[in-house]
Amino acid sequence: MDTIKDFESAIAELDAIVKRMEEGDLTLEKSMELYERGLQLSRFCHTTLEAAERRIEILNERGELKPAPPSMGLPADGETERGR
Repeated sequence: MDTIKDFESAIAELDAIVKRMEEGDLTLEKSMELYERGLQLSRFCHTTLEAAERRIEILNERGELKPAPPSMGLPADGETERGR
């Protein structure tokens, strides 16, 4: 599978996957492949949004933005929920 570049490209790819799957003219194998990629993209987006929310909380609590601790950062390229 391709590496996920950023949040915006992940959302765009996820949207394209949903549209293709809604068309319903895919083989079972292709449907499964797209479903798996969709899950990967969805997890990436969820993790990215959670990290952004934590950074906003830090800003609100301290009045200034400080770098989020590494445990709150974005996943490394190619890293998935299962790979942690």
